[in-house]
Amino acid sequence: MKKVAVFVVAFAAFIGQRVLYLRKLSLATRELPLNHLPNCLFLKNIENGAEDITILQDGLAILSTGLKFPGLPYFSNDPGKIYALDLWNPRLSPVELQIKGKLDLNSFNPHGISVYIDDDSDKSVYLFVVNHPKTESQVEIFLFVEADYALVHLKTVKHELLNSVNDVVAIGVESFYATNDRYFRNEALHTLSIILGSPWCSAVFYSPEDVRVVGDTFHSANGINMSPDKRYVYVSDILAHKIAVYEREKGNDLVHIKSVAVGSLCDNIELDHDTGDLWLGCHPNGAKFFSNDPKDPPGSEVIRIQNIHSELPVVTQVYADNGSVIIGSTVAAPYQGKLLIGTVYHKALCCDLK
Repeated sequence: MKKVAVFVVAFAAFIGQRVLYLRKLSLATRELPLNHLPNCLFLKNIENGAEDITILQDGLAILSTGLKFPGLPYFSNDPGKIYALDLWNPRLSPVELQIKGKLDLNSFNPHGISVYIDDDSDKSVYLFVVNHPKTESQVEIFLFVEADYALVHLKTVKHELLNSVNDVVAIGVESFYATNDRYFRNEALHTLSIILGSPWCSAVFYSPEDVRVVGDTFHSANGINMSPDKRYVYVSDILAHKIAVYEREKGNDLVHIKSVAVGSLCDNIELDHDTGDLWLGCHPNGAKFFSNDPKDPPGSEVIRIQNIHSELPVVTQVYADNGSVIIGSTVAAPYQGKLLIGTVYHKALCCDLK
């Protein structure tokens, strides 16, 4: 009987410790003072999220919309869509890109995206899209035909190492780095791994000739991107509240240099083409994000990292909202004094930077 009592006490202590751990992990007690930007406008036509956004150097933004993600609400049964937005056009009206090819559009469920411009040929533009048809995990490769505002589907990439892809950064016509945001596909095992704090998620290098894990100590590997000079790769370990910095080596291996604390649950990573600054769309309170209480909605936060390779990177909050304007930010993309902010299932915002 005494042994049973000792076990019960020990188990209760373990459960209590794990509850405290999860509250800390999710930043459950964090309240966010407002820090708004001027002249913010919702983008037309975007009603069901723009989970990822990337901007070409000429000012054309590509938006991934309509994601249906496990454990999160969605408000339309329509398939996901890809939009383009000309940031030089003051109307700020995204236009849906027509998808051509054999891809099943009825189950199209786009997540992270990345653009690759082939400098070795005719400057062809390729769009890589993480897709979750029927809860599967794969990467679609498209040729972007800007004159027709169309995407021509070229290839679907599936691999056992790409088991739960969240985001992708293209490094060639058919090659990329990708992140896996979970180790187990089974929901019960996935939840248990979070409770236990298991850092088993991975970053993967893919090419048609070679597929391998290049980083495998993430609690949940989320956004990924590359420096303008293509020397460094950045990965958001969202549950660790950190951005991991890697140097690319010959053969596309990655060597971890350091991690930078950001104090928030940061999702996708975009870069300023000119300065190399990192821009992060973040969830300031993960508990609110997953509970999704309409009376106390999840907020949004944008963080910028300057001089990330210096001994003292500068981490700055650029925008913060308590959910009264925009809910569940996932991406922040700057361009020429403008900032696009996207979300999982809400709207998308365009603001002026101060």
